[in-house]
Amino acid sequence: MFKFVLKPRAARSLDKLPHFVREQILKKLQFYSQQEKPLQFAERLKDAEIGTGRFRVGDYRVVFDVEKNKIIILKIGHRKDIYR
Repeated sequence: MFKFVLKPRAARSLDKLPHFVREQILKKLQFYSQQEKPLQFAERLKDAEIGTGRFRVGDYRVVFDVEKNKIIILKIGHRKDIYR
């Protein structure tokens, strides 16, 4: 079982999003946290400086790193801006 941890930068990004998008992302992260293997829904990132992987939630991306049984969310943003 994996536990999700939001870094302060990710929490600030999440707070700035419109309410319906924030709810959509939180609902999807809750779904992933209840799965036995949530990383099967993720895609690995080629640039390890950004993060290990990402989840896709509509037009938004959740970039994360994995440490033991924790998924540490580094960034949340629109797909056009997240990789810059």
